Amino acid sequence: MIRSELLTKYYGSVRAVGGVSFSVGAGEVAALLGPNGAGKSTVMRLLTGYVSPTAGRALVGDVDVAERPVTARRQIGYLPEQVSLYPEFTVRRYLGFVGEVKGLARRRRRAAIGRVIEQCGLGEVADRHNGTLSKGYRQRVGLAQALLGDPAVLVLDEPTVGLDPVQAVEMRELIRTLAGCTVLLSTHNLTEASALCSRVIILSHGSLVAADTAAELGRRLEGAGRLVVRIDGPPDAVAQGLSALPGVLGIERGEPDGQAGVRFVVLASNPEPVQRRLAAMAVAAGWTLLEVQVKPPTLEDLFVRLVGSEP
Repeated sequence: MIRSELLTKYYGSVRAVGGVSFSVGAGEVAALLGPNGAGKSTVMRLLTGYVSPTAGRALVGDVDVAERPVTARRQIGYLPEQVSLYPEFTVRRYLGFVGEVKGLARRRRRAAIGRVIEQCGLGEVADRHNGTLSKGYRQRVGLAQALLGDPAVLVLDEPTVGLDPVQAVEMRELIRTLAGCTVLLSTHNLTEASALCSRVIILSHGSLVAADTAAELGRRLEGAGRLVVRIDGPPDAVAQGLSALPGVLGIERGEPDGQAGVRFVVLASNPEPVQRRLAAMAVAAGWTLLEVQVKPPTLEDLFVRLVGSEP
C-alpha cells in the first residue's frame, strides 16, 4: 500500500535522506524508527506529498505522490508532529473545516465528524475551543482530522510526543482500534514500536539500516544477549571500561536510583565470555561488582546494534 523507492531528499547541499526503499502492505502497522535527525519526518513529508523528492519515488497504492499529489492525498490521513489547530475554532467547527477542505459533501461530512469525535473520545470537548485543550486532547483532535474521510493510509509523525504517560497509553489504545488501515508511524520510542507494530523500519543518518517484521529483526539477535550489571566505581571510568571489552556491542547507563553503584545494560555478541571479562576488569580496577544478570535481547538492543548509541 505504501512504497518508498530509493527516496532521496537534499536541502541545498545537505542530504536529509538518501536511497531509502521499503514497503508497508495493506492493513499493516509499521514503525519508522531512528534517533533524532535520522530523517523520519522528511520521509513522512515525502510520502504525504508535503515536499518533493530530489530523486526516487513515493507511492500510495499505484499512485506516484509527486506526480499526482491530490489523488494520493485523498487516500492519506496525516498527523504531523506539530498539530496546527485554529485556537479560535471549536473542535467540531475545526473538523467541519477540515472535512470541507477534503471535499466531503455536507451530509457525509456531518456523519463523518460525529464518527471521528466518538472514535477519538472527543465528545466532552467537541464544543470547546481548540486553544483551551490540553496537549492530549489536541493530539486526539489531530488524529480525528487525519481519520476524516476514511483514508486507506494513516501517516502519524510521533503521535505520542509531548504526552504524559497516561495520555500516551490512551493514544496507543486509540491507534490499536484502527484495524484495517495501513498505518506508518514514526517514533523514537522502542516500547511503542514493539507494542503497536508488526513491521519495523530503522533509519540512521538518512539511510535505511533495517526493514523487516519485528520477528525477523529479532532473529538478528540470536546468539546475542544483554547483561544487567551494577558496579561500584567511578561511573565514567566504568562506562569506558565496559565499552572497551571485546564482544560488547553497546552500553546504556542507568539513572541514579539511590542504591550503591551504577547500573549498566550491556549488549554483548556472546554474553558468557563478556560476563567473565567484566568481572576480571572490575577486580583489576579495584571496583566492586554488585550485580550481574543475563537477560534475553530486546528490540532496543537491536536498535543500539544497528545505529549505535546516538542521542
